[in-house]
Amino acid sequence: MSELSVNHLLGIKYLNQQDIQLIFETADHFKEVINRPIKKVPSLRDITIANLFFENSTRTKLSFELAEKRLSADVINFSSGQSSVKKGETLIDTVNNILSMKVDMVVMRHPNPGAGVFLSKHVNASIVNAGDGAHEHPTQALLDSYSIREKLGEVKGKKVVIVGDILHSRVALSNIFALQLQGAEVMVCGPKTLIPKYIDKLGVKVETNLRKALNWCDVANMLRVQNERMDISYFPSTREYTQQFGVSKDLLDSLDKEITVMHPGPINRGVEITSDVADSQQSIILDQVENGVAVRMAVIYLLASKIKQ
Repeated sequence: MSELSVNHLLGIKYLNQQDIQLIFETADHFKEVINRPIKKVPSLRDITIANLFFENSTRTKLSFELAEKRLSADVINFSSGQSSVKKGETLIDTVNNILSMKVDMVVMRHPNPGAGVFLSKHVNASIVNAGDGAHEHPTQALLDSYSIREKLGEVKGKKVVIVGDILHSRVALSNIFALQLQGAEVMVCGPKTLIPKYIDKLGVKVETNLRKALNWCDVANMLRVQNERMDISYFPSTREYTQQFGVSKDLLDSLDKEITVMHPGPINRGVEITSDVADSQQSIILDQVENGVAVRMAVIYLLASKIKQ
């Protein structure tokens, strides 16, 4: 069996096309497993995984935990709110204390960009980045691409627009890398204040008119506005943002073609998309959630098989 070219999943930019293909083929197998009456496989019975979340998370944390348990791994959960980090302990000390309990893999979300890369150089365990600041969120981008592949047959040649708060979004950056690696065309759309200055260096199109962007694309990936990362106001009001960049069923129905709508969650219903879009036939939001477990099982399984060697 082929194997990943990396020992950690720190970001999409460290993967190649073959890595993504291998993750998807493995996820296909696990998707079949999680739809069986007995959803567990004994693949990682001798592997211990620590989930370290230094930032709040519901969906990603639950998805990883479920993926680990479906693979029969031993799981330790850690959240910084109730830990010695509050007392001033450093990241390396925290992780080394956890690793001394014979942990093989660390799944980590951290507010600082590059925290996973930093950790991978200092500790002897496989690291999976579950989001580092506004930098990358590789498993989200993988499950998004996997969901597009499932819906449209392949990612290559597809036109994908990422709409919303591109500036503060780790999901946007990871998605751009993953989609381009697979041969998709990528556009970003949002208020000028929420599109980063460096975006032209990434080889993506930029559009500030939502209707034009939607008429161009096959898939629209809607991002929420990340108010928690904003220290200044980037647009006049939520109402104005919704009028210009919110997707309603009326808008979708008025396009020249039918497009697929995605959202990494959590959704601000009535802001970036209306409820009737989120719950429509064109939305694959719940498929993304289901695929998240299969893709994370694949990533963990493939990294663990390198540890076992």
